[in-house]
Amino acid sequence: MRLHQQQDSRVNRFPGVRTTLALLVAGLGAVPAWAQTLDDVVISASRAQQRSFDAPAAIESVDRETLQSAGPQVNLSESLNRVPGLTILNRQNYAQDLQVSIRGFGARSAFGIRGIRLLIDGIPATTPDGQGQGSSVSLTSAERIEVLRGPLALMYGNSAGGVIQAFTREAPEVPEFGAQFYTGSYDMRRTDWQVAGRVGGVGLVADYSTFDTNGFRDHSTTERKQFNSKVSFGPDAHTRVNLVFNHFDMPLAQDPVGLTAAQLAKDATQAGTSAQSARLRKITSQSQAGTSVTHALDASRSVTARLYYGKRDNLQYLPTNWVGLNRDYYGAGLQYNAQARWGSRPVNWVAGYEYDYSKERRQSGGVSGGEKTGAPTRNEDNSAQNSDAFAQATVLAADRLSATAGLRASSVRIASEDYFLGNGNGSGDVSYSAANPVLGLTWHTLDTLNLYANYGRGFETPTLVEVAYTGTGAPNFNPNINAARSQHYELGAKWAPEARSRVDFTVYRITTTDEIVVAVSSGGSTAYKNAPGTTRTGWELAGRTLLSPNWRGTLSASAIEAQFSETFVTNGVAVNSGNRLPGIPQHFLFTELLWSAQALDNAGRKPGLGTQAGAEVVSAGKLYANDSNTASAEGYTTLNLKASQGWPVAGKGSLTAYGRLDNVTDQRYVGSVIVNQAASQFYEPAPGFNWTLGVRLSVPL
Repeated sequence: MRLHQQQDSRVNRFPGVRTTLALLVAGLGAVPAWAQTLDDVVISASRAQQRSFDAPAAIESVDRETLQSAGPQVNLSESLNRVPGLTILNRQNYAQDLQVSIRGFGARSAFGIRGIRLLIDGIPATTPDGQGQGSSVSLTSAERIEVLRGPLALMYGNSAGGVIQAFTREAPEVPEFGAQFYTGSYDMRRTDWQVAGRVGGVGLVADYSTFDTNGFRDHSTTERKQFNSKVSFGPDAHTRVNLVFNHFDMPLAQDPVGLTAAQLAKDATQAGTSAQSARLRKITSQSQAGTSVTHALDASRSVTARLYYGKRDNLQYLPTNWVGLNRDYYGAGLQYNAQARWGSRPVNWVAGYEYDYSKERRQSGGVSGGEKTGAPTRNEDNSAQNSDAFAQATVLAADRLSATAGLRASSVRIASEDYFLGNGNGSGDVSYSAANPVLGLTWHTLDTLNLYANYGRGFETPTLVEVAYTGTGAPNFNPNINAARSQHYELGAKWAPEARSRVDFTVYRITTTDEIVVAVSSGGSTAYKNAPGTTRTGWELAGRTLLSPNWRGTLSASAIEAQFSETFVTNGVAVNSGNRLPGIPQHFLFTELLWSAQALDNAGRKPGLGTQAGAEVVSAGKLYANDSNTASAEGYTTLNLKASQGWPVAGKGSLTAYGRLDNVTDQRYVGSVIVNQAASQFYEPAPGFNWTLGVRLSVPL
């Protein structure tokens, strides 16, 4: 059996979709001599290298060239908005991070990433309880980012509503030096300095970047510095060692908080109530080191081991108090990959074990004028740990039929030891466990068409932040939140009619019991509870085609109907069955038309010397702000324009100038919402028309 040729991938009721689909269909003709077929390697779906076209799952890979051309490489939202089913809402608030959700998982997060596993070079950037920060990813040194949606993501354990995995670039054979500088609206400045190369058998990538901005809104000044490095070597021909170290320093991130509807209508650039007078802000520092070792036992078997340690310090000033978190975390994992035979049928399988531990000292106290006052009023140690074993196998059951099966047994414990309250309310522990299966079938219908069906069962525990409060202003450990349990069903198709085009389409349904929802959010403190049940039904479409040697069209579209399936009461207010889950746009669309003076390939990986220009249309649907659906933000459609010019420098080097105009029509809209905010300060507005200019230099050493 010859498996399918692969190209990288990227209905009809959304603005701009009809036009883009017409362009895509127009490009699906006979294969011309200039078309190229590129095999895009991914590992997230099976924990082993395979082409994304052959992966029996909804998975996208965003390559380095796309990351670089999408903006100043500060936020995941710049480049990952082209992945269907993944929603990244830029809050214009670096004190609260991005709002990231996959098929609705993670949308409730008051700050940071919840419900999604985040990995960097195979090392978790998500703690055992399911917390993570998008700022952990160094976009300037990333080679690619994979996004896995659907049932196979559940094989990554607790809170795996989806998986985002970033990979640092490999060191080039010829050493090189790179530098980038960006400037833009709102006094944005971005610099990056990178050295990469090989000396003998050792490869090095070292990257240091800075970012600062005064922000679109009042009181949103931010300063950030980030260092990321990777050392790779092989002690022998069968062993590969990666050593990674990264450091993130954010000495200042002012918090403009949300706006009420009246404040939004009056002036979308203003800071919310008390933000300036109370000097709300966050200070963060994080360092992490890790290693992974892969040893090939023979041509068909390998063992991979990983070990990591990190430390994160976080100090946040809220309207009524300050909160300090000093976290140490570490973990280890062991994985065995093998290619074998089951009778006469080939089988690829993997089995492994992962242990992760996180412990943080949580303190808080009073504030006056944005500074600490008096002695701490909260002092405790919070910890979370997981112990997981997993196995997954794919067998070619018939000439054109393959089956995938997996099981992950997870055990998670969350605990708090209080040193202040003395009444026992601040101490406690709670444990969760689950054995979650995944089953799937893929019908390799044609060499150009794959059809697949998957089922999986998942669970999501509350995080340490979610059990920290029993209610607003009640900092007591809350062990009464159950883990959410979900059933995932997925049908998908991958079609590559010829070498220059590919279309992916997926439909899914997810039912969840004990969905963890926001009970109330006020003054920077958020309390959580369980809702009886929810359902998510949706579809995702991705397409890419070369219309000619110099024109490429890209489309990503998705729609979701996420709603509560049973009526319940929260904070004295009834939430009716059929109400929509807040924080989830009802549809999302990204489409791009790119022209290049030089011939393009289908994945866009070439450095793009000469002139390039492109137009993007981004459209999002209505966004509810609370469970009762009494507050919402209307959808929007924006137009972005971009252009670049590249020149050869010093032989194999290059100098590239970039320019972007975002929200060209200056549309005023809400970019994200703070779910169930008690004072109705739900709305986080997006900027109007803004611009970015940049230059990137790469020269051999």
